[in-house]
Amino acid sequence: MDLEALKNERDKMKEVLRGLENEQRQLDAQQKSLRQREIRAKRTLEALETLIGLAAEPDADPQA
Repeated sequence: MDLEALKNERDKMKEVLRGLENEQRQLDAQQKSLRQREIRAKRTLEALETLIGLAAEPDADPQA
């Protein structure tokens, strides 16, 4: 291979790398968003479980 062919191959690989880095950033952002949704869902579930537990207590008197 001559020098120009090597340089062209290098430039192509740099472009591929830029594309991969961009894709990785997008996936990282998507993962962060999904993680936030997971945390919100877990907090909602915990709150509902707490409310269910309070409502199910035998000594809970709604008229008190």
